[in-house]
Amino acid sequence: MSPPPSSGLAARIAVVAAETEAAQRALEELCDRYPCVPPERAQIIIPLGGDGFMLETLHRFLSKGVPIFGMHRGSVGFLMNPYRADGLVERLAAAQPVVLHPLEMKAVDEQGVSRRALAFNEVSLLRESRQASKLRVSVDGVVRIDELMADGILVATPVGSTAYNLSAHGPIIPLGAGVLALTPISAFRPRRWRGALLPHQAEVRIEALETDKRPVSAVADYTEVRDVVTVDVHENRDIAMTLLFDREFNLEERVLKEQFAA
Repeated sequence: MSPPPSSGLAARIAVVAAETEAAQRALEELCDRYPCVPPERAQIIIPLGGDGFMLETLHRFLSKGVPIFGMHRGSVGFLMNPYRADGLVERLAAAQPVVLHPLEMKAVDEQGVSRRALAFNEVSLLRESRQASKLRVSVDGVVRIDELMADGILVATPVGSTAYNLSAHGPIIPLGAGVLALTPISAFRPRRWRGALLPHQAEVRIEALETDKRPVSAVADYTEVRDVVTVDVHENRDIAMTLLFDREFNLEERVLKEQFAA
C-alpha cells in the first residue's frame, strides 16, 4: 500500500463522484480549480458523495491501495470530511490517516457454490422469508449458540459498528480497540442475548438451520449471497485501506463521541 503523500497536491489526485447533482457539481468545481488525473494514475483519491459511495470507492480501488480523502456530498457522511473547495492542498497535507482492515466472508449456498466477498462495515445474515431464521453460531471452532432464532445476525468492524450494528442495538467500538461486534438482529430465542465482543482475530462460523423453510441470505457490505448454509467470517489483516481525515474532523473522536450521543 502506498504511504500517504507528504505534501498536498505535490501528489496526483483523482476525484470521483456519486451521480447526485450536488456531487457532480462539486466534481466540476474541484477539477476546475485543481489538476485532476484519472484514478489509475492517482496517489490520492477524493470521492464525493455519502457513506455508501465511500464504501463503493473503497471496494473499487482496493487493488490500488492509495489513500482516500472523502468529502460529503450525499446523505449520511460519517466517513466523509466536510465539503470545501478552498484550501485542498493544505487539508491533504495535514490530513490524519486511519487504516481499515476489511472482514472477509466465505458463503456456501444450498447448491454447494462458495463465494467470497469483503466488507469494511459488516457481514450480515438475514432471513429471506416471513419465518425467523434459525442459526448456529461458532467462534474459533466452538459452538457458542446452538440455536439462535432471529431476523438475523451480523459481524461488524469498529468503523461499521456505528452503522447497521448500531441500529440493531449493538455496541459502538472505538477504532483500534482490536475487537469485532457479533450482534443479533431482533433475537427471539435466546431472547436476552444481546451479542458479544470478539477479538479481531476470531473466526466466526454461522450455520443456517432448517433452510428448506427458513432461507437465509448473507451480505458483505453490498455483495449478497442468497440461500446460504454456512458463512465464515474473519478479519483480513493482509488487506488495508487508508482513509484521510481533517484533524478537526477526526474519525476516532467521532466514533468515541457517538457513545455519548443522546
